[in-house]
Amino acid sequence: MQVLRILSLIWKSGANIYLDNTDNRIAIKQQDLIPAEVMQAAEQNFQQIDDWFKSWTNESNEKVTLMKMVHQICGWQHNEKLNDWLCTEVESLDMFNDWMIVLANNGWKDIYDDYRQFENNESNGMAQELYNRAVTYARKVQ
Repeated sequence: MQVLRILSLIWKSGANIYLDNTDNRIAIKQQDLIPAEVMQAAEQNFQQIDDWFKSWTNESNEKVTLMKMVHQICGWQHNEKLNDWLCTEVESLDMFNDWMIVLANNGWKDIYDDYRQFENNESNGMAQELYNRAVTYARKVQ
């Protein structure tokens, strides 16, 4: 089973799986909410899950923001600030949609595949612009 599919099922269950910054290990809050078959899949794919989380530790703020936006749009992890921004600034939501189209044109056909392997200069430029818009909006609403 794909890593992002497993993680999305965990997040949608109401539990939270994340990389704990204190010890750089996978942690789960409210594990009792995770269905047994999902927990079993997570255990069987633990190394790939660990690798996925650790692959984000050195990523730029832009890429992390886009990852959070994908998770928000997919309904995997709610992010109120991103949601408010995208609901308020329709142009930014449209740009996010255009960014996903560029990735789709580059071969990203499955939301459970890590989008980073489908990036190019065009998508990276759009990601930078989206990040700048997000930061500007966050500063404006503080």
